[in-house]
Amino acid sequence: MIYPDLSLSIPEDLGRVHFVGIGGSGMSGIARMMLASGVSISGSDASENGNTQALAALGVPIAIGHDSANVGDADTLVVTSALWQDNPEYQLALERGLTVLHRSQALAWLSRGGRVVSIAGAHGKTTSTGMVVTGLLELGADPSFVNGGVIESLGLSAQHGSGKDFVIEADESDGSFQLYDTSVALITNVDPEHLDFYGSREAFMQAFVDFANAASETVVISSDDAGAQEVRAQLDPAKLVTFGEADDADVRVVDIDETGSVAFGIVVDGERFDAQLSVYGRHNALNAAGAVAVLIALGQEPGASLAAVATFGGTKRRFEFHAEIGGVRVYDDYAHHPTEVAALLASARPVVGEGRLIAIHQPHLYSRTRIFCREFAEALEAGADHTIVLSVCGAREDPEPGVTGELVSEKFHDQSRVAYIDDWQRAADYVAEIARPGDVFITMSCGDVYRIIPQVTQALTDRFDPAR
Repeated sequence: MIYPDLSLSIPEDLGRVHFVGIGGSGMSGIARMMLASGVSISGSDASENGNTQALAALGVPIAIGHDSANVGDADTLVVTSALWQDNPEYQLALERGLTVLHRSQALAWLSRGGRVVSIAGAHGKTTSTGMVVTGLLELGADPSFVNGGVIESLGLSAQHGSGKDFVIEADESDGSFQLYDTSVALITNVDPEHLDFYGSREAFMQAFVDFANAASETVVISSDDAGAQEVRAQLDPAKLVTFGEADDADVRVVDIDETGSVAFGIVVDGERFDAQLSVYGRHNALNAAGAVAVLIALGQEPGASLAAVATFGGTKRRFEFHAEIGGVRVYDDYAHHPTEVAALLASARPVVGEGRLIAIHQPHLYSRTRIFCREFAEALEAGADHTIVLSVCGAREDPEPGVTGELVSEKFHDQSRVAYIDDWQRAADYVAEIARPGDVFITMSCGDVYRIIPQVTQALTDRFDPAR
């Protein structure tokens, strides 16, 4: 894993830039923006995908497979945290003494001179970023933005706009959210994680304090989340705007109705405004309130801001519908922390109706699985009717002895409601075997679990519609 050097001075002129791992959602978005800014770029990735194909169609040289020759005559290398230290392109850049930027540093370079809106928090960052971007666009602004997921209505995760606002999903996992010259900060919640990087809960909390204190204009922060309140107590009250259900919230959420897509009201300075979103769940009412608070901080009116945010149509891999086969609906979601899993399952429950909620959980990271196995089991057992647990997606981590998906499944009190299956085809066949019309099936992880969906839909087709 490669962490950003937060002390590195980023040169004004990057020369020709080569992206290692250019096919990722965040990396491809930054690459697009650099290209739009007139920078000469190239890239490589381990495999081809829609992002690499789209960039190649724009004339960007793309190499599939990692090789030192891919670097060519580049002056700057852009890398991600997920990259292994022995990557040949990274190693050649070190040997040549090239400028090596973490993706967050490349994003800081792109946003220089703009009015930066940085959106941070353990959960809800991608959706909140999408809501702020959607709101600004609906209100006639033309922001630049880089989001961690594709905004459905735009089909984009990043875009270079003509306006002064630059909206960033700011990642706390490696400390890089402190790199940006933030004007307006949004903190959705503060749930201590990534302690492998920070070393202690205290260091994690302090990073959020430092991030918020660096914002030059406004800090928008949850009035409800315990971790956010711990951070809030160490901030300058003069630049704070709070949102949530608390009675003293500046943007107060009231009368949440989750019977369909979530409806609610907000109260600002004693005046009430109402909206219904096209996304589900109480948590999205709160995400919307945070987005509205940001728009107000940027000079927009509350009622118009809420109406604009209400047009948000979701982001990919956030309760994303894929198919309905034999009356069984198939969804996918990015949830990868116990709190996110609990919120997702709670928001999915009204969608299920009389059917059952069946979850496929792919544990992500060995360290997270080891630390939170009990909490994952509790969230899954409380929220889903049945759960299939897959093997761990290690991503940037090496395997840990004894850490498998079975750590989660064995923590279930009722073992009849969980199955640990480490073979994806057997897992897909098992889903089709137990599924009934009316059931909702949902995959969850920030790993590659979405790739199992074609196997699941095929297994469901074989059972319910074999003639198709």
